[in-house]
Amino acid sequence: MPFAAPFPLYESRWNGQSAQALERQTAMLARIAEMQALQERAAQASLRSLPSFERRGQLLPRQRIALLLDAGQPWLPLSQLAGYGADTDDLDKSVPGGGALAGIGWISGVRCMVVANDSGINAGALGPMGGEKMLRAQEIALENKLPFVFLVESAGANLMRYRVEGFVKGGALFRNLARLSSAGIPIVTIQHGSGTAGGAYMPGLSDMVVMVKGRSRAFLAGPPLLKAATGEIATEEELGGAEMHCQLTGLGEYLAGDDRDAIGIARQVVAGLGWSGDTRADVDPAPPRYAADELLGLFSPDLRQPVDMREVIARLVDRSELLEFKPDYGAATLCTQARIHGRTVGFISNNGPIDVAGANKATHFIQWMCKLGQPLIYLQNTTGYMVGKDSEQAGMIKHGSKMIQAVTNASRLIPQITIQCGASFGAGNYGMCGRAYEPRFLFSWPSARTAVMGAEQAAQTMRTVAEGGMKRKGVEITDALRAQLDAQTRQITQNFERQADVFHTSGQMLDDGVIDPRDTRAVLAQCLAVCTDGDARQVRAMQFGLPRM
Repeated sequence: MPFAAPFPLYESRWNGQSAQALERQTAMLARIAEMQALQERAAQASLRSLPSFERRGQLLPRQRIALLLDAGQPWLPLSQLAGYGADTDDLDKSVPGGGALAGIGWISGVRCMVVANDSGINAGALGPMGGEKMLRAQEIALENKLPFVFLVESAGANLMRYRVEGFVKGGALFRNLARLSSAGIPIVTIQHGSGTAGGAYMPGLSDMVVMVKGRSRAFLAGPPLLKAATGEIATEEELGGAEMHCQLTGLGEYLAGDDRDAIGIARQVVAGLGWSGDTRADVDPAPPRYAADELLGLFSPDLRQPVDMREVIARLVDRSELLEFKPDYGAATLCTQARIHGRTVGFISNNGPIDVAGANKATHFIQWMCKLGQPLIYLQNTTGYMVGKDSEQAGMIKHGSKMIQAVTNASRLIPQITIQCGASFGAGNYGMCGRAYEPRFLFSWPSARTAVMGAEQAAQTMRTVAEGGMKRKGVEITDALRAQLDAQTRQITQNFERQADVFHTSGQMLDDGVIDPRDTRAVLAQCLAVCTDGDARQVRAMQFGLPRM
């Protein structure tokens, strides 16, 4: 990076060793441990299949990815909690991950999107959110011009949980592969095992395919379906074996002896792309002056407790230097420039609700960042836009709308990245570049909570409406009715609390993953590098995707 003049140094006023900080740190560490246990649950579920994989001479999906990636280079896992709570109502038995693994890593010196079927769990059958996870990985690869490397071994859709809408929407997986190829982005597939029916189109829509002798299968109808449909009897090898496809159909370009050989061939194929990237080692050139561990003690489990988000930013940016924009105007909305690994970026965050001045300030700052071509990072910590008579009469609706317009249209000009740190309530989720506004990446802290409003406010609102309706109808609120209202209030509160929890929202694919706050700087550095390289890369788009020959 060229030399850049320093921004003003931020002097922290937070005591990371105070009793309050240590109490909050304990609570945050408990949430991190819960997150890690959920991630480990999926790994252990897959690991239980190791004996059968070893008998077949195969590697587990996580072993395949480890061999595929360059040693010592960073790996950014995505959507690790996808599907949590979607496969069963018993959260203690829910296995997150959606039946797939995804992340961004380095292969032969090229940064790539890597997706693998987690065939150690249910033979790689996609869970309820597994398709959404793959779609998200494809979208990231397309937007950031990342080669797409696909490790395929799947039983396909789970027919025991068949839903017609899943089948129809699943066509988007194939559509996106065609779009990636047409956009000039390489698609390299290793067919480690079976690909049946729709799964057979995965290699069919890839640019380069490596097949494994004696293990790869790709056919539209396997022997049981073929016999049921036509009466014809054929073996799996005759219908879709690796040697047949490499010798007769041309579906496979390379025939490997086993998983290890296939992975080595795939690394050679990626090396042959001739693509370069930001290959610098993952070394922090100018770390913050304040310890990342102190991020653990900033947020209380009770998100009504205030946090000065400058303290967060100071623990994320180079040398803890930041240049505040309009610090005395709309002070509850924080806008500042800083650097991460030498890249100048803009931060927008919240020290309270977004008022009229704050919305105008953020709108101005977003447009200024677009003019400079600098990425924007949103650190969400807001209960939403300010309400009340004064706010309404000051034009909160129109000024908040200007901010939402700016956020929406900025994505055409600059990368936007969102970290949900604390509350993400109401339209504040929209104005702070929530999932619907398509930031390049969106990660959450274990302290994050997302809802249309706070649980207590929602429950009290519904109670007030119910009581008002009874009074208008002349209904006397007896002790029995009051007990019913109390029960309704508890039910609404519990429902909001459950759905606002970050593990639930991440399970619903409303972020790209939950991260340890201490990893935020490293995650942002990787995301910014992905965006920078992708925006600078010139690809050779074609009218159609590369056809199979």
